[in-house]
Amino acid sequence: MKRKLHYAWIIVFVTFLTLLAVQGVRLSFGAFIQPWEEEFSLDRGTISLISTLSFIIYGVSQPVIGRLVDRFGPRVILSFSTLLVGLSIFFTYLVTSPWQLFILYGIIASLGVGGASNVASTVIVTNWFNEKRGLAFGIMEAGFGAGQMLLVPGSLMLIHWFNWKITVIVLGIFLILIVFPIVLLFLRNSPSEKNLQPIGGANKESTKSEPADNNQIPYRAVFFSKKFWFLILPFFICGFTTTGLMDTHLIPFSHDHGFSTGVTSAAVSLLAGFNIIGILISGVVADRWSSRKILCFLYAVRALSLVILLSSHQPVLLLGFAILFGLVDFATVAPTQMLATQYFKQYSVGFILGWLFLSHQIGSALGAYLPGVWYSQTGSYSLSFYLSIIILAGASILNILLPEPKKISSTLEHDHSVQQS
Repeated sequence: MKRKLHYAWIIVFVTFLTLLAVQGVRLSFGAFIQPWEEEFSLDRGTISLISTLSFIIYGVSQPVIGRLVDRFGPRVILSFSTLLVGLSIFFTYLVTSPWQLFILYGIIASLGVGGASNVASTVIVTNWFNEKRGLAFGIMEAGFGAGQMLLVPGSLMLIHWFNWKITVIVLGIFLILIVFPIVLLFLRNSPSEKNLQPIGGANKESTKSEPADNNQIPYRAVFFSKKFWFLILPFFICGFTTTGLMDTHLIPFSHDHGFSTGVTSAAVSLLAGFNIIGILISGVVADRWSSRKILCFLYAVRALSLVILLSSHQPVLLLGFAILFGLVDFATVAPTQMLATQYFKQYSVGFILGWLFLSHQIGSALGAYLPGVWYSQTGSYSLSFYLSIIILAGASILNILLPEPKKISSTLEHDHSVQQS
């Protein structure tokens, strides 16, 4: 007899689809830069400010989203955040002046993107998986890479064939009429809502999305914990060097080095494709090996890839960089999520992840803005890449200094007692 598919895998597929759609739309911002410059007579710096504002709103929303997830459950947050992004993108076609873009895309859509992100998705996957959690995180996180691979070139093609207004209408309808109903109908906050047990059984270690009594949980103790800061700081560096530095500046860096549009496009596509592979591999490995050692390795390899990029004066080196960087791009997220849910299982998962992804988005905002400023002053990205190599080495060291989760029960109590004293 065939074994019945556990509903937890439906949960993973729906969260994957949600992240693919919402985050893919967010990552498509670059496709609209030139059309908006022409439509509204804006310079590149002003358009970039919309992206910077979006990163900030997205990041600041994460701790708030975490508490809302604790209160209303991840299903409500994910579904209605998807709807909010869809409506915001759809009504962008009515925009007639730049300030409306700042409000509609930079603020309103970014709040929706913040809701349909890792925080709520991680909570719901954690509730459904007590085993194979790393694999589930990897599949979920692969939605980012799949969205980058499908919706970014898809948006470019629609803009090329029609115009940017038709493109935002299509993206908005996709989110409103297809993704939102699927999320609302099929997501469930926990296995109990389907009279099921999580994969791995209820007797395993689990982290609930809503603590029994929020008033009794010593949240301040988190900020006195070495484990919290040794996760936060590397994840900040992760945001600086990936969605900040690479997603914003890789294409102009490539053009500065004389690479053709074809070579640059191939590099971006390779990076996105190997990003998916790296995410899935890291999720599987996180179930079988030490997450802290995985993170130490990933940040070290990312630093090495930037060394290759600095010396990439031939197309083969740029493509080699794209493959190597892609493998370790978002691959850091699943093991970081694993450690967060293991270290802080007695706290609110939404609260912890909210702060974690806030740090990532602050890093992303700085990684998008500072290299542009330094390039304007020096005419080169070298300073940004040298700094990134150094801080990535630091991130690698911080992760290896973390304790193994199975040895932390006593240290958690120690952290709490130190905070109380």
